[in-house]
Amino acid sequence: MNALKKYLGIVWILLSPSIVGFLIWQAADKIGKATEATKANVTLQWTIILIIFFPICIGLMIFGYYALKDAYDHLPESSAEITDY
Repeated sequence: MNALKKYLGIVWILLSPSIVGFLIWQAADKIGKATEATKANVTLQWTIILIIFFPICIGLMIFGYYALKDAYDHLPESSAEITDY
């Protein structure tokens, strides 16, 4: 199971920048194809989409980093095992 977590950590790390690049590419494509009458609305839509998904992708990358560094090898089974550092 721990090996699976490491492999998925690599997947998350690689997937996150790919998603960001795809979103930027799609935003540029859709905004570029918009007519003058709809350009403001399309730009606003894609700005909101990018603002929402950038932090999600950053969190996905951080999650993958910790999975790759074995931070999830031993998860606590009870609250007594939780220690503050």
